[in-house]
Amino acid sequence: MNVLIIGGGLLGRETAQQLDSQGHGVVVVDESPERLGLLDPGFGGVTQVGFPMDLNVLRRAGIESCDAVAVTTGDDNLNIAVGQIAKKYFKVERVAARISDPAREDIFERVGLLTVCPTNMAGEKLVTELVSPWQSRQVTFGAATVALEVQPVERRWFGRTTGDVDLPEGGVFGVVKEDGRFILKEAIGNIPLSEGDSLVVARKID
Repeated sequence: MNVLIIGGGLLGRETAQQLDSQGHGVVVVDESPERLGLLDPGFGGVTQVGFPMDLNVLRRAGIESCDAVAVTTGDDNLNIAVGQIAKKYFKVERVAARISDPAREDIFERVGLLTVCPTNMAGEKLVTELVSPWQSRQVTFGAATVALEVQPVERRWFGRTTGDVDLPEGGVFGVVKEDGRFILKEAIGNIPLSEGDSLVVARKID
């Protein structure tokens, strides 16, 4: 894919570098050459200095031939404006925009923009860390180290048991029920699963 990143801040640079490492064609636009200079030395994409609402800047950055646009500046108003220009004027089908204020997320979505809200994502991560002590732990059994990770029970497993769960890696160690009880699979065998439950998955590390 050819992807245009608007904004050379931390989020824009990280997005650009990950896409570049996956083999995508990436162009990053920012007003600040200093910010663009902070991209990793190994970054193989293209940088363009200029104001992102300047149509000529966007054209020089290749917006007319790109497959997707990510607007990642720290200014919500600028992000929605540039996102709309990309989608409505340049007819880019896939446009994602960063939004800092969760209360404005519906405005972005109403105009057809995909949204990424770091505020919501950070809040969800903090809540998970605070209320899910089993979220990620490593345990050593003799010479083997096992990672225990928690993941919500998928809808397709509601009403079934742990014996029906097929995981690409690891196996079910136990279940955290919605009321907080932990049930060890080895203690009672297959455990009935329902909405609100979480699987504790064991995966051997070494």
